[in-house]
Amino acid sequence: MTKQEKNEVIDVLKEKFSQYNNFYITNTESLTVAQIGKLRRVCFDKNIEMKVAKNTLIKKALESLDKARYSGVYDSLHGVTAIMFSENAKEPALIISDFRKGVKGAKDGVKPELKAAFIDGDVFAGDDQLKVLTALKSKSDLIGEIIGLLQSPAKNVISGLNAGGKLASLVKALEDRAAN
Repeated sequence: MTKQEKNEVIDVLKEKFSQYNNFYITNTESLTVAQIGKLRRVCFDKNIEMKVAKNTLIKKALESLDKARYSGVYDSLHGVTAIMFSENAKEPALIISDFRKGVKGAKDGVKPELKAAFIDGDVFAGDDQLKVLTALKSKSDLIGEIIGLLQSPAKNVISGLNAGGKLASLVKALEDRAAN
């Protein structure tokens, strides 16, 4: 690979790292060509960009953007590296988890292995973080839950007022009946 080609790869990676707030660094070394093709198709269907690059080029791209911000990711740059770029922080974790289940004869250490994930400025290092990442809630999910919690007291008050009106009419009917 010439110096010019390396610089082009670094520029493409810098653009992707700038474009996405979430990316996963995975090890796809033990996957067959057919499995990698299947993984790429699944990623494409879920609007996730998957790129394979040399670790040194990935590190240079990250360092040129913000050396300190991405410092937690550098230790995971070894072996064969594939990067999954996504708008949705949870989707790549679900894909990796589901993909592992679909691999026949899967045992411990089945690939793709999660090396690290960079989610909105936080680094999740190690394959043991996959379970945590699959449980992440999206921003819209959290906003929906907050709105639901805020609406709940108002609904209770309105329900109480409506029930109060029914109760008052019941008391009035009983008074009228007792008067007759």
